[in-house]
Amino acid sequence: MADRIILACTLLLAGVYFWATAQIPSLELGDPLGPKAFPRMLGVGLLLGAAMLLVEIIRNTAKAKLSAGQGGASTEPKWDRHHWLVVAIAVWTAIYIATFEPLGFVLSTAIYLLVLTAYFNRNRWLMNVLTSVLFAVISYFMFTKLLGVNLPLGILPF
Repeated sequence: MADRIILACTLLLAGVYFWATAQIPSLELGDPLGPKAFPRMLGVGLLLGAAMLLVEIIRNTAKAKLSAGQGGASTEPKWDRHHWLVVAIAVWTAIYIATFEPLGFVLSTAIYLLVLTAYFNRNRWLMNVLTSVLFAVISYFMFTKLLGVNLPLGILPF
């Protein structure tokens, strides 16, 4: 049932996203694709993801009917380690979002990535620290210097 709710929410989000993209004013000068091209590509990607989810729902429904017809095991969802991992990552992401302003982009992003890489790439501390810190610092300077995006400094002096 949860997959159907996610599918409905994804389709609703795609509809709202395409409506919002249509509200972007078109400029007659400049890039022939205009400012709507990239948002529309993202919207198409969202619809492709929804289509993939629909295919998975149809396959799982067919498997469940086949299993039930053969007297197979119950299709009741059970919480295993992977479900708890998704919940833990969602909570960790919420903590990252909450600390983004007070700690700043670089520090909050580096800590966020370090914890994730420490879990998924265990016992590789040097690589995890280097990846987390370098990604946070390089992306900060790319966003602020090259793209002119204002990111929160937080407690760091730069």
